[in-house]
Amino acid sequence: MARRTTSSSTGGSPGPRNRTPQPLPRRRRTFGDFVKAFGAFVALLVLLVGVPGALVVAVGWPLPHGTPSLDWLQQEITVGTFIHVLTVIVWLAWAQFTACVLVEMKAALSGVGLPNRVPGAGASQLLARQLVAALLLVGAAAASFTPGLSQLGQSPEGNQHGSVAAAQQTPGTLFGQQREQTAAGAAAVAEQAADAAARAAAQPDGGSTARHGDTKYYRIQPPEGRHHDSLWEIAQRHLGDGRRYKEIYELNKDRTQPDGSKLSEASLIRPGWIMEMPGDAHGGELVEMPEAKPGIPEQVQQQIHDYAKTGDHQQAGGQRGATGRQGEQGDRDTTHFRVPQQRAGGDQGQDGDRASSGETAPDSRDGQSAPSASEDSGSSFGLPEALVGAPLLAAGLLGALGRRRRQALWQSALGAVGGRRGMEPPVPTGSAADAQDALLVGADPEGVRLLDLSLRGLAAALAAESRPLPTVYAAWLGGNGDLHLQLAQPAGKPPTPWQLGQDQTFWMLARADAERYEEVDTAAPYPGLVSLGTMDDSRLLLNLEAVPGIVSLSGSAADRAGVFASVAAELATNGWSDRMTITLVGFGEDLTPLAPNRLRHLDDIEALVETMEAETRQRRGALGAAGHDSVLTGRTGPAQHTRWAPHLVLLAAEPSPVDALKLAELASDAGRLGIGYLVGTESGELPGAAWEMEVTREGKLLAPLLGLELDAQLLPVAQQRAVVELFVEADPEGGPDGPTDSPPFLVDISEQGRPAVYARLVGPYEIIGLETPEGERSPLLHEALALLLLHREGVHPRVLSSALWPRGVTDDVRDALVERLRGWLGDDPDGTPRLGSDATGRLTLAKSVVSDLDVLRSLYHEATQGKGVDSRVVRGRLLTDALVLVRGPLLADRPEGRYGWLTHEIIDAQLPLLVADIGLALSAFHLEKDRAEKAIEALNASMNSAPADERLWNELLRATHATGDEDKLKRLAADLVSRSGARGLPPRTEALLDELLPTWRSGTAAVG
Repeated sequence: MARRTTSSSTGGSPGPRNRTPQPLPRRRRTFGDFVKAFGAFVALLVLLVGVPGALVVAVGWPLPHGTPSLDWLQQEITVGTFIHVLTVIVWLAWAQFTACVLVEMKAALSGVGLPNRVPGAGASQLLARQLVAALLLVGAAAASFTPGLSQLGQSPEGNQHGSVAAAQQTPGTLFGQQREQTAAGAAAVAEQAADAAARAAAQPDGGSTARHGDTKYYRIQPPEGRHHDSLWEIAQRHLGDGRRYKEIYELNKDRTQPDGSKLSEASLIRPGWIMEMPGDAHGGELVEMPEAKPGIPEQVQQQIHDYAKTGDHQQAGGQRGATGRQGEQGDRDTTHFRVPQQRAGGDQGQDGDRASSGETAPDSRDGQSAPSASEDSGSSFGLPEALVGAPLLAAGLLGALGRRRRQALWQSALGAVGGRRGMEPPVPTGSAADAQDALLVGADPEGVRLLDLSLRGLAAALAAESRPLPTVYAAWLGGNGDLHLQLAQPAGKPPTPWQLGQDQTFWMLARADAERYEEVDTAAPYPGLVSLGTMDDSRLLLNLEAVPGIVSLSGSAADRAGVFASVAAELATNGWSDRMTITLVGFGEDLTPLAPNRLRHLDDIEALVETMEAETRQRRGALGAAGHDSVLTGRTGPAQHTRWAPHLVLLAAEPSPVDALKLAELASDAGRLGIGYLVGTESGELPGAAWEMEVTREGKLLAPLLGLELDAQLLPVAQQRAVVELFVEADPEGGPDGPTDSPPFLVDISEQGRPAVYARLVGPYEIIGLETPEGERSPLLHEALALLLLHREGVHPRVLSSALWPRGVTDDVRDALVERLRGWLGDDPDGTPRLGSDATGRLTLAKSVVSDLDVLRSLYHEATQGKGVDSRVVRGRLLTDALVLVRGPLLADRPEGRYGWLTHEIIDAQLPLLVADIGLALSAFHLEKDRAEKAIEALNASMNSAPADERLWNELLRATHATGDEDKLKRLAADLVSRSGARGLPPRTEALLDELLPTWRSGTAAVG
């Protein structure tokens, strides 16, 4: 069953359906419980006291009273000797069991963390745990004893002693822990309960403006265990409705507290603060002050008395309205945790207009929402904003799509026959094209890279210090790139360069420090992190596998589906995970093309329960056998790359109450097993839910008890289908018409087709036919032209701007650059601008602007599918001309720090394949006439651009064999073996060598 966790409430609107989470059914303690407790007490008394007493009386001291001698060792083993040996074993077992009882009692009474593991005491510690649990079952400490017991659902009514809120100074004050029993100080204040309730009932207006003597106050007490109170819970206990927390907030905001600070956000309250309560408040923790009351410390009386005097100031401050909220922001920035803000400037010097345009460059895609599609519809600039505004999701999808396309290219090349060689990936159209453009605009691959490096670097540093990974509930990515990890509990000082955040439960890493991290060979420590949305320019990633129970999501079916699809897509493609399993139930059958190895779809909840019961048992057993407390310790051990991959369950269909209870039981121990559950609910009330969230029709993700009000990250159905279409089309076998072997753009390679503007991209970048622009704008114009030349189908203006300014740019700067580019390219003789726009608003180049890559593709196409098919002479000339164009890698001399958009492209895979195809075709052309040396020359020229292409090496072996020079063939074989390294030669190459040079295995060693 799930653990009830609560924390501070957000200061934002709670939304239409803010509720106290529904606890699991609880039964009252029965006579049988007391019998079990008494039996456990007797058993512990017998085992802890009776066993040693019986040993002392019946056997006595079992060990020798002096130093053993050789004569003693040679004596005959008698029955007495045997009994003494058994007695020593019993004493050791008793000592181990006693240690287990002490460890379990300490964990039970402290209520913090898991019990320590006593070495070699598996069954013994389990027995001790059961006996201690039975003994404490009738006491208040049992709720925090073990992972199973501590996650029993707790209702607020059952815990109305004064637990309090610690100021978790971060957006939303996330994730307070399980409610524990309160301190004695709260009990002292509670003595005034009856008097306070009577006065509240007698007050006619129920308001909060009564005289000081009748006003009720609540003093926030220090936290007990890992639980922190919130205004929501205070309102639930004392006003009967958690949604009335705003009334408490309005009564106390901006009033000076005893520690000198002020309440400026409803989710940030601190121990020792005084809360004035509405007049109808009731309950055992309220007092009426400032009159002195017996049992209340004088210092506390004075604090409340002084606080009562600030009421008039509070009433005045409550009239500020909208302007007051700005003041609150200032207080929050200085008194509480400062929400990560965007840095100004960035990439200055690339365009002179940027400094004067007021552009806010850094990470604008993460901190600011881009213009909506409706705003851009007039100029056809609209793109799916759900993808544009999700930088981590977009980066994951774009990276996975690129890998899929590269895989398709290689499959086409290596398994190819005929026209499948050199297959061009299909150009997306319609909604799929819009989705791809949105991914290009929104993706933040650098942010993903830094997040991955930061988390792995942290894991490696902790492992080097022999420290365990702390449990992380969430990560916040600030608009400036800083990373904040929110821990389940304090874990000491973080390793350098990490720093403590606003309190002991926050570790922070500045972006500048993250950029200094290097690749480390360690497992991904927190693969279950997934984006939920943004708050105050910061992006929240929830660690689903660390949640102590089920996370429920309510809202309309369409809105829930958008959240579920976004979570599933990001988990399936993110860049900070190694391996994981994502089980989808009730939705997402069409999402499997995104990651067939990660995503699994189940038909119903019954199959899910059966699957998860088996996996939960298996993981518990594996953890126990490995001696680990949780998957976090397992990930830092020797088996880190083979075990403890998370399993995240996304259940969109609301389970029945019976199934919900089964899932809650499975989820009770899921946090340490690396299993997470996100479950949808139509009614908004899911039994056993640990954390409850709600998505509204306005796109807000609300969780008042967690202090959350986010702009939700969604993947609506239309965008979901468009993204899936991109992945399906990338499959070489998935297209309805099969693979295509024609390039998207062919040029006239005759003398009459001489272009007006010719750009050489294959090798150093050169432009023929245009004057070089002057000033700092020249590199930017060159880069923009290169992007357009690689996308003859057209480039969306927002894609162009995001490629040139990855950290964001204003529309006027983008439009100014487009106009300068149009002016630089000029017009064709008929007056048509060489830079135009198509019907969708995408920027396109005229056919008179050509690159050597266009010519290279056209020459190969004409040689193999055009005039060269019927004329051997034409084919040889065309292939030779094509190979001459290859002067090196694409854009070989591009400046550092620019052309980052090439990481999204697959041209780096297409160009080597195209060059290899040309070399293979030219080699075959020469071998037809037994010109083996010419064939070898063509193959060597191709290998300068495609050194890893197995086809070239195999053809080079055949051409070398055709020369009849066996020594040369042996040297080539030895070279191949040395290049292959520890992996060895590919099977096809080995088979070919066996055919051409049977003695190669011994001969290569001799040559080497």
